[in-house]
Amino acid sequence: MIAPAIGALARLITGAQGRWIGCAPSTRQRVYFANHTSHLDFVVLWSALPRAMRRLTRPVAGRDYWDATPLRRYLALSVFDAVLVDRGGPADRAAKVEAARRTVEHTAAALGAAHSLILFPEGTRGSGDDVAPFKSGLYHLCRLRPDVELVPAWLANLNRILPKGEIVPIPLLGSVTFGTPLGLKRDEPKEHFLERARQALVRVRQP
Repeated sequence: MIAPAIGALARLITGAQGRWIGCAPSTRQRVYFANHTSHLDFVVLWSALPRAMRRLTRPVAGRDYWDATPLRRYLALSVFDAVLVDRGGPADRAAKVEAARRTVEHTAAALGAAHSLILFPEGTRGSGDDVAPFKSGLYHLCRLRPDVELVPAWLANLNRILPKGEIVPIPLLGSVTFGTPLGLKRDEPKEHFLERARQALVRVRQP
């Protein structure tokens, strides 16, 4: 009961409905990757999905934020079934690479046989004016699960609805636009794939 109520509240506050311009809603396994400007992002994207899809879609979120208080932890794990991942990591390069590998494997395992994921490949919140270069995790996730299609999703105006440092949303209109699916091509270099995925998301911004 809590999850549908939160989804309805998110839609009420932001007015955000899903616009499917590049694909149709489907319960097939997908990774929805989006721009990141607000702590509202995954809640709004999740709430824009049809109910049958919401049940199968897990947000990937930073442990440092969502595990910081009992309420956030409850919402993340018990309501949204989020996949919490560690950000930053150790200073030692070898240890950092190993930590990143474990994070990608953990994320791939969270897909299982039926789930989809919501993730933010920029890795941190931006201003909403541009899309930062993608972190390499999306590429390595696709290497592990090439069967899962990728869908770019543009979140508009959420940085104004809940600006950084604020806790009370401002009643403005937001939107969620889903673009054309893509996938990792055979033998595609990492840098080429990440920029291609980034550009796919930019195109959704101005279809």
